[in-house]
Amino acid sequence: MVDLSQLYDFRFGQTGLAKRRAVWRVLCQDYFAKLVPANATVLDLACGYGEFINQIPAARKYAVDLNPDAARHLDADVTFTQTSALDLSALPQGEIDVVFASNFLEHFEDKKSLDRLFAEVRKVLKPGGQFIVVGPNIQYAYREYWDFYDHYLPLSHLSLSEGLLLAGFVPERVIDRFLPYTMQGRTPTWDILIKLYLRVPLAWRFMGKQFLVVARKPG
Repeated sequence: MVDLSQLYDFRFGQTGLAKRRAVWRVLCQDYFAKLVPANATVLDLACGYGEFINQIPAARKYAVDLNPDAARHLDADVTFTQTSALDLSALPQGEIDVVFASNFLEHFEDKKSLDRLFAEVRKVLKPGGQFIVVGPNIQYAYREYWDFYDHYLPLSHLSLSEGLLLAGFVPERVIDRFLPYTMQGRTPTWDILIKLYLRVPLAWRFMGKQFLVVARKPG
């Protein structure tokens, strides 16, 4: 059994966590808040240490993760459930407006498991609800993709869109190059640089190695 707390500490550390929180604060304020209505009910799959869910404006917030250590990093307004994303039965069914997943789908061992995830997401989403997915695009990150021991399933923006379509979702926004592959390393992550990057999509064509896919549950 993988010790997720130990793995996350090794991968990100406290310095890395502070950096990620700062980056996600800007991402939420300047980009994702435009996709997520302020009165929405939001679920963060594999929430990690709450970098997204703590900072996205929303009326009700839910988060799930297998790592029990995640709970102590979440704000008081986030309802946390320690569970696999393949079993969302403890969450409100058909009441979620937005389900969000970042750098998560590549950890599934096969597409059969991914199909199970899509089915669980459909159950919790309201008709018309959104599934927002960010992740490394194997088309552009085919070298560094395998630097993480728990990366199994290579996905592109195209293969993910097809999988979502087959699962009954309607892909509405498909961006093949969105964010850079990682926040680790020496690349500056000052607020002003991130804000500028988000406002200049041309820069995404050179630096982006992660896709953004927004799909909707029909209804």
